[in-house]
Amino acid sequence: MSAAENPSNYGSYSLRRTKATLVYKRTRNLRTVQLLPGHTTPESTVRYLGIEVDDALEISEPAEV
Repeated sequence: MSAAENPSNYGSYSLRRTKATLVYKRTRNLRTVQLLPGHTTPESTVRYLGIEVDDALEISEPAEV
């Protein structure tokens, strides 16, 4: 079994972050991703995803909530 196949290498935090990252890549909707981990500010979500604030806000501006 390779390291990637070993379930003990993954915790709840890494799985939650991976899901949020995949949703963001697919939708580019920062507000949607913000709700998944329960963040109160877009800035928290941007740090969580590891993306640039200006890029995230520019992408999410046209999105209706």
